[in-house]
Amino acid sequence: MKSGRFAFLLPDMNGGGAERVALTLIDDFVRRGLSVDLLLMNAEGVLLPLIPPQVRVIDLNAARIRNVLRPLSKYLRREKPIGIQVSMWPLTVAGILARTISRTATRVIVSDHAALSRQYAGRGFLHRQFLKWSMRLLYRHADARVVVAADAANDISRLSGIPRDSFEVIYNPVPPAFGVGDSTVEQLWGGDGHRILNVGRMNPQKNQSLLIDAFARLSRDTNVRLMILGDGALRPALERRAAELGLAGRVVMPGFKVDPTPFYHSADLLVLSSDFEGYPLVLIEAMQCGTPIVSTDCLSGPSEILSGGEFGWLTPCGDAARLAEAMAAALVSPTDPGKLKTRANELSAGAADRYLELMSVD
Repeated sequence: MKSGRFAFLLPDMNGGGAERVALTLIDDFVRRGLSVDLLLMNAEGVLLPLIPPQVRVIDLNAARIRNVLRPLSKYLRREKPIGIQVSMWPLTVAGILARTISRTATRVIVSDHAALSRQYAGRGFLHRQFLKWSMRLLYRHADARVVVAADAANDISRLSGIPRDSFEVIYNPVPPAFGVGDSTVEQLWGGDGHRILNVGRMNPQKNQSLLIDAFARLSRDTNVRLMILGDGALRPALERRAAELGLAGRVVMPGFKVDPTPFYHSADLLVLSSDFEGYPLVLIEAMQCGTPIVSTDCLSGPSEILSGGEFGWLTPCGDAARLAEAMAAALVSPTDPGKLKTRANELSAGAADRYLELMSVD
């Protein structure tokens, strides 16, 4: 392998799936003795303390995507990294342009984490045209185009007009499960009975309102509590919805937690209620802990991860009744934790190796 540095580019470290994936890859690269730079549009976010000390964090101090081009081009000319992995459109487009401007041989690997036509469906005609044509014109100039799930790759291929075989699917790597002991977790649950966990930002995509409605149906007949682990703009609305349904004392919202692992271990069931995803890491993390899963069969990721329902329950998007039925069934059905853990390890294996190959190939 050629000697030199490897780089990763992200907007910030505010706790999303792409940020966690980058941290996992960076940790793996550092353990191999490789030199790594992490470039951030803004060096902020709750995950900053988790960056290994051996990694150089470079703040591009860029308020907008267009402000990235100049400092990123300067970095590429100065440091000449072997390869740079750029996550999430439109930052991916900026990475390709900066390499062109810098006239360096750095390999650019672009990585998208969602079905983009769904993610940006509400942004309007002009935004959709910019999305479509920026990818159509520039993505072919990347050295590799990575998508985290097959359905998302199909979506981006249709959107961009670039052949499907020009995209490579690499499932997101997940860090090993941490320790299970945490007395605070038990206090937060605040009661006995079955425990249902949801992990994710409180935004329209995650549709935790649907989960609360399904939970209301389930809780009529079962001693059960629901914890939504995360934060976001919809938190007040979700709290109001729980109160309207008489569930305020049984729906717990303790906020964002950097390490959700103890919560997976303490739960009887992990439920994903999203309308769309890219490749939901929470499902893999839950399986690593042996926690049973119910998920909406949304685009994209859940069906691939759960192998069409072999490793968990899949329900139609937006159907509270079906979601409640699946939750009830999952709570009383026997589950083999070892089977779930094996599946999680299979899905996570080899991701760092493949990224390193793509970033360093001659």
